[in-house]
Amino acid sequence: MVQPKVLIVDDDVKIAKLLQSYFENESFITYLAHDGFQALALVRDKKPDILVLDLMLPGMNGWDVCRQMRKENDIPILMLTARDEETDRLIGLEMGADDYVTKPFSPREVVARAKVILRRLQRTVAKPEAIKAGDLLIDTEGHMVFLQGIALELTPTEFKILEILATNQGRVYSRLQIVEQVQGYAFEGYERTIDGHIKNLRRKIEENPREPRYIQTVYGVGYKFAGDCHA
Repeated sequence: MVQPKVLIVDDDVKIAKLLQSYFENESFITYLAHDGFQALALVRDKKPDILVLDLMLPGMNGWDVCRQMRKENDIPILMLTARDEETDRLIGLEMGADDYVTKPFSPREVVARAKVILRRLQRTVAKPEAIKAGDLLIDTEGHMVFLQGIALELTPTEFKILEILATNQGRVYSRLQIVEQVQGYAFEGYERTIDGHIKNLRRKIEENPREPRYIQTVYGVGYKFAGDCHA
């Protein structure tokens, strides 16, 4: 899986760019639109994984965008609304939006809500029973890992990290994202412990841990699984 893509739709350029910076800090690929028609065109062209949609747009408002989106695809939608009225929120949710955030908001909350929506959707996708990459075989059902046919002794955390990276081959995860995936929530205090787990994993699965074949470092960002995976 590649890096998640988000389309931010807001006619306030400053708000849109602020959200863009926060999403990019969490390794999202971001696109910006400032009206409903531009948003629809970008959804069809870029196929983002999630839409962050302001309801109060010029020309074609957010409700109309949401309604049209639901005719075309199932892209998850996180609404941004300046009005804290229950009716507005209910209308948006009934049209197919997945969640909402009321302005003024914390950009961190918007990113967190988007990640929760995507994580919830990922859980509904059946993961493969086994993943094979080179001499490595990951039995996701039996929670076992084999290297050249020999079973390896991995801790539960090591197995979970390996499973996350291998299931999403090529996607770069930050340390905090790995913590969140492993623990179910982001806890910044444990961010650096990931380096220790990665070091132990490499020692167990890599022929040369100093030149890893499977778990590679993306400097300044995090880690990714680079092996040629087959389910």
